[in-house]
Amino acid sequence: MKHEILDVVTREWDSALYNQAVSTFNRVAEHMGLDENVAERLRVPQRAMMVTFPYRLDDYSEVESVFGYRVQHVLTMGPTKGGIRYAPDVNLGEVAALAMLMTWKCAIVGLPFGGAKGGVRIDPFNLSRTEKQRVTRRYITEIINFIGPNKDIPAPDMGTDAQVMAWIMDTYSQQIGHSVPAIVTGKPPALGGSEARREATGRGLVSLLPLAAHHRGVKVEGARVVVQGFGNVGRYAALAASELGCTVVGVSDHTCAIYNRSGIDVADAMAYVEKNRVLEGFQGGDVIDGDDLFKLDCDVIIPAAIGGVITPEVAEEITASIMIEGANGPTTPLADPILNDKGVLVVPDVLANAGGVTVSYFEWVQDLQNYFWSETEIVGRLREIMNKAFDEVMSIATREKTDLRTAALMKGIRRVADAKLARGVFP
Repeated sequence: MKHEILDVVTREWDSALYNQAVSTFNRVAEHMGLDENVAERLRVPQRAMMVTFPYRLDDYSEVESVFGYRVQHVLTMGPTKGGIRYAPDVNLGEVAALAMLMTWKCAIVGLPFGGAKGGVRIDPFNLSRTEKQRVTRRYITEIINFIGPNKDIPAPDMGTDAQVMAWIMDTYSQQIGHSVPAIVTGKPPALGGSEARREATGRGLVSLLPLAAHHRGVKVEGARVVVQGFGNVGRYAALAASELGCTVVGVSDHTCAIYNRSGIDVADAMAYVEKNRVLEGFQGGDVIDGDDLFKLDCDVIIPAAIGGVITPEVAEEITASIMIEGANGPTTPLADPILNDKGVLVVPDVLANAGGVTVSYFEWVQDLQNYFWSETEIVGRLREIMNKAFDEVMSIATREKTDLRTAALMKGIRRVADAKLARGVFP
């Protein structure tokens, strides 16, 4: 029995995404000459919780048990921050990797958070609304002592949304005995959520497009853009790109890929998905094979779906001059040098999709103060922080003669390492 438990734990940690995150960290740490004592502390999360819990199906005669996770990578910087995802392949290694990436992301844009991540191994598309609510409330009850507005603040991620965040806030508040809006971000505005949170990640990454285009000599007006993934990040990235004057020629989700040489009407595509939940059946272009999306002739490509999709084979086919990563870990380590050799400017996930956590930070601050900003203020502050971070990362890349991913991680890791060294070791 003991060996079986150890085997389960080993399998949980043995995740491709976690191995990739550690491998990338090791490469950058070596490049920086990072003190091995600090590096050792940063390779593994400071806290990790794995729970199992039951929930009732709608007929109330059946009960199923599922795995849930919450990982806090670094507590040195302040409370931890990170999303909660519902997906059938969630595991401890994936959640730990995403928590590590969130640490670097917060440090790169200068937020007072360590990285965290959570998840439940379940397919949200197979759940009714009431089943999803029961799963959420029981999951939060299991980890309630692990989170808090000054300890660890969850947010939406894949498979979760503002409604799930509302259930989390209510569950936590019921247990505490009073309303605690700051326990979670990405909740509805009626509960203290930010007006701009839902679209923050997509709009934040596209706010970097003019800067990246300037460095590559690409004209923004009329630039051909392809967006892989049409979930919350992808659809608002596509909308923001079209508002900049770009031509969105390709979009996709898990059901199909759409190509229109003259440009896809993004607003129509969003309205269709809002009604039908998926792109399949949308008549705004030609249906193509999903793998062919990366082969389209374009100037900018935005992978905004899941991790690990840009393999060496896919990288060889990419024609874009700029790639802005909306998803977490979309590019595999072996694909990075291929893209660099081809001259593709890759704006990495730890920088590009930091808009979501930045606006989550704004929401958290507003909830703590009970003082709320206008949407114009939020968007302006988001753009200022994202542009400043891009300029700083580009400066490091130029000085160190390296790519933006390495430069961004150098910036983030250095900030965390300095904080660790300043606080010292207790006792």
